[in-house]
Amino acid sequence: MEITWHGHSCFTIKEKGTTIVMDPYTNLGTKLPALKANIVTLSDDLVDMEGDVAKVDGSPRVLSWPGEYDINGVNIEGYSAFHFAKSAETADQANCKVVIYNFFVGGFKVCHLSGLGHRLTNELTEVIGDVDILLVPVGGNLVIDAKKAVEVIEQIEPKLVIPMYYKIEGSKLEIEGIDTFLKAVGKTDGVTVQTLDIKKPEDLPVDKTDYVVLEPVLG
Repeated sequence: MEITWHGHSCFTIKEKGTTIVMDPYTNLGTKLPALKANIVTLSDDLVDMEGDVAKVDGSPRVLSWPGEYDINGVNIEGYSAFHFAKSAETADQANCKVVIYNFFVGGFKVCHLSGLGHRLTNELTEVIGDVDILLVPVGGNLVIDAKKAVEVIEQIEPKLVIPMYYKIEGSKLEIEGIDTFLKAVGKTDGVTVQTLDIKKPEDLPVDKTDYVVLEPVLG
């Protein structure tokens, strides 16, 4: 299984002929590469309403709602959560819906926390369950900041964490960079790669959580 990050909350997962693209958003200051997929998931209600979704080739099946799905042999679960913007001017903004997705692909369970803006409820923690790879926002503002990200990681206890939704060069988002999060988890010397390639679940750490920072692949 290959995981590539394109900035913000956009990832590509490839596994045995199936490609999943998560949150292919536009108008954020950075440009996505040309993307092609069998499955596209959209997780941010605010962005969906504003139409800031980039084109993905391949006539993919598009998911934007909580539920259970089976597409191309990939099982997907979606659960409702929320942004809680500290700078929101209205209650509607402060409670903008997001969708957390669990992907069961290639023997791995990958959880994409979307634009989560709060600690997980007990119910969410239970339904998310055990996770191999956690994609977690860390930049603050509309999403959880580094401190809350650590708390959420402790709630889930994944084997591997990939941070997302933090400031990168060219981004228009008013969020923190990656350094604050790495300092919070004591991983200032963390591994940085362009694409994470994991062959089998046994390659993941046992009885601990590791961190991988992905370099954004942009257009």
